[in-house]
Amino acid sequence: MQKTGKIYVAGHLGLVGSAIVKNLHAKGYTNLLCKTHAELDLIDQRAVADFFKKEKPEYVILAAAKVGGIIANNTYRADFIYENLQVQNNVIHQSFVHGVKKLLFLGSTCIYPKNAPQPMGEDCLMTSPLEYTNEPYAVAKIAGIKMCESYNIQYGTNFISVMPTNLYGANDNFDLESSHVLPAMIRKIHLAKLLSEKKYDAVLKDLKRDTMEEANAYLQKFGVSATRVEIWGTGNPRREFLYSEDMADACVFLMQNINATDLYPDSNELRNTHINIGSGKDISIKELAELTKKIVGFEGELYFNTQKPDGTMLKLTDPTKLHNLGWKHKVELEDGLKIMYAWYLNQ
Repeated sequence: MQKTGKIYVAGHLGLVGSAIVKNLHAKGYTNLLCKTHAELDLIDQRAVADFFKKEKPEYVILAAAKVGGIIANNTYRADFIYENLQVQNNVIHQSFVHGVKKLLFLGSTCIYPKNAPQPMGEDCLMTSPLEYTNEPYAVAKIAGIKMCESYNIQYGTNFISVMPTNLYGANDNFDLESSHVLPAMIRKIHLAKLLSEKKYDAVLKDLKRDTMEEANAYLQKFGVSATRVEIWGTGNPRREFLYSEDMADACVFLMQNINATDLYPDSNELRNTHINIGSGKDISIKELAELTKKIVGFEGELYFNTQKPDGTMLKLTDPTKLHNLGWKHKVELEDGLKIMYAWYLNQ
């Protein structure tokens, strides 16, 4: 990837996209092309076609997606499959039409079966049923992988797919109704700490509410009080987490050093060319909650609501392929959590 090449980063304001832009700038890539949703709606086929025709990016990093936690995924199933398919179809196809030199498509490790062997290698894709709550999103991301592979086979494109584990970091989504587990956990425990310290002005500012009556009514829906924070499930499921800036570094490393043909298997059938990006380490939700509680400094109780779903019990990636390509993560979870919480406090 040439330093002067025009690089389009789709989703540049999101958790991963913003970290990728930061990483590219740090490595001397200055010809970056970024558009907000208001400037370019990636669901709009004509708008995307016109954008590619006008701007002619040489490289594309597709980090734009509709994402959310277990509640959002299970509630807005149609939105998740439709919007993600539309974005992928439009950007990947126009990248082919306009001769993009290399494209990196970002998916998610939720593509793997609910009962996939642990740790999950790339070759366990589509070997058994998916986790039901995020099935529409997972199907969309699997389609993105297959689209990249199919264009590579038929047209000789250079499209790479990467499947990151659970990510966290600056610019994450902290909305209690739609966020992933870790940012939601940080915010809930932080708000509980503020309540316990009677810092009501800070609570109102954080929640953008006018009265504590409104704030308490809202927080009650999420099991947050001055003495207790509710965590969904038993706390027994284990999850892997990767700091967003590590993820960005892996993406730029692959764009700089790896081509799609480097990932082709020895067999005649081109499958599972995607790359897991993860730490290869996991932690239980209970351990994660305790760690977050310690970092935030909350002294109240953690209540595990076993009437709520756990989701997949084990979800650990096998990053061997990525390691063999020459990249490993640098930021460990506790250090990354401290950085993320400090960032949140500054917002």
